[in-house]
Amino acid sequence: MIRFLTAGESHGKGLTVIVEGFPSNIKIENEYINYHLSRRQMGYGRGGRMKIETDAAEINGGIRFQKTLGSPISMFIQNRDWVNWEEKMTEHKPKDKTEKITIPRPGHADLVGISKYNFSDIRNSIERSSARETAARVAACSIARSFLDNFGIKVGSFVENIGGIYPKKNFADELFLNNVEDDLDAWEIAKQADESSVRVLDKDQETKIINKIKKAKKQGDTLGGTMIAFATSVPLGLGSFIHYDTKLDAAIAHSMMSINAVKGVEIGTGFHSANIFGSESHDEIVYENNNFSRKTNRAGGIEGGISTGLPIIVRVAMKPIATLMSPIETVDLSSFKSIQARRERSDFVAVPACAVIAESMLAWTLADFFLKKFGGDSLEETIDNYKTYTKKLNNRIKKNFKK
Repeated sequence: MIRFLTAGESHGKGLTVIVEGFPSNIKIENEYINYHLSRRQMGYGRGGRMKIETDAAEINGGIRFQKTLGSPISMFIQNRDWVNWEEKMTEHKPKDKTEKITIPRPGHADLVGISKYNFSDIRNSIERSSARETAARVAACSIARSFLDNFGIKVGSFVENIGGIYPKKNFADELFLNNVEDDLDAWEIAKQADESSVRVLDKDQETKIINKIKKAKKQGDTLGGTMIAFATSVPLGLGSFIHYDTKLDAAIAHSMMSINAVKGVEIGTGFHSANIFGSESHDEIVYENNNFSRKTNRAGGIEGGISTGLPIIVRVAMKPIATLMSPIETVDLSSFKSIQARRERSDFVAVPACAVIAESMLAWTLADFFLKKFGGDSLEETIDNYKTYTKKLNNRIKKNFKK
């Protein structure tokens, strides 16, 4: 129903993204997109690239007078570092001989990239496999965020741990998994996380994490971590159990695993549910105030591939960044001899940024499934369809099962 396509390299002229499938009349302000782009750049432990770039999206089509037209939306994000790479990344025949990179980094796409695409220069793999591409994703997903706002659906995230340092309080359990209050606002929690330089919700934890990042920097090493991406006020009924590719949780997992350096995803209690009794895992159903609900939300807002109406809870694991200032062993492809891996300007930690990307991809996936269910060529038509569905949902259930 909706899709986006990105193009561009890490040190090329910039990133282009085309978004299509959204209805007309969604309000989009350029400042709104740029605000979320700036959130992707935040976080203690980022590298020198973030000191160069100040990401801003230039809208080239599909939006007029701050509203979508229903046609494809085109945006461009300039790479300010391009001026230092113009000769190395030119689309023309180079004037001078350019140094070839022959030393692959373990954990990156360097070796598999040149093997798959028959490159003689690892630079060709580095440029497109770089996480720089995620800036274009965040811009695209800002359209989805704005669309969901019209239905009260909010998305957010916070960092759960970096380098194995967790908070004393389990915020995922307290806020979501053991809580079914309907007044939670994902965006308010995300804004609270944004006040932390590492996007955590615990000040003591923040101090400990920063100290560990300092230690990693001193050692020339990197750190990974886990984050929680979540959405509130999601209606019951998004997704399906009919086919493998219509399940909401499957689509969410796919979107998260597509993010650079992500190695694990779980919905709700996830892997923990494999270690406990069923009576401790499943959410008891209750009927109160003319509505169905659950006593807990261990399923993370999804049962049978379909949203339950409770918050969607996703835990995402990011591995440590592959580029190390104190490199580990690899092989030089020019000699096939053992050597230390190549250094490339990089971050020491990017978990806070990854959390923003994860919440962006969650917004995109929810918007996709929302439009698949409710349709509409204009925002007003989608709103009408949504209101009709939610107004009659419980009445339909009562009618179908009334004796």
